[in-house]
Amino acid sequence: MSDLSLDPRDWLPHRPPFLLLDEMTRIEPGVEAAGRWTLRGDEWFFPGHFPGRPTTPGVLLLESIAQCGAVAVLADEKFSGRLPLFGGVESARFRRQVVPGDTVLLECEMTQLSARGGKGHGRATVDGKVAVESQLIFILADAS
Repeated sequence: MSDLSLDPRDWLPHRPPFLLLDEMTRIEPGVEAAGRWTLRGDEWFFPGHFPGRPTTPGVLLLESIAQCGAVAVLADEKFSGRLPLFGGVESARFRRQVVPGDTVLLECEMTQLSARGGKGHGRATVDGKVAVESQLIFILADAS
């Protein structure tokens, strides 16, 4: 992994405000990836979700896990020029709120991977406690 970039912008087409990863901490191409997202409190969604009690929307936590998994896929040269897109979410469980100041550790392991798409198991944790865990289904489209 030492020669792989840990900057998610080098792997993903996402850009702020929709890049929901600050850095990658581990990449095993085609197998798994891990990263980190720190919520500073000035993110675009906090003022409306919820006024007086800012909470990270669960769907954005799922998206951050998916972005982490996309790095694992795109780091495999077999999938160069492809774009992983959501195909579905299964068994999502939300266990704790994520609030301003939290650092979310993200992990996604590919459980199925083919030329057409696959599945991954992901989780987001804060201080060692699971915030969300889910199975994610994705398809692979051509990036251009």
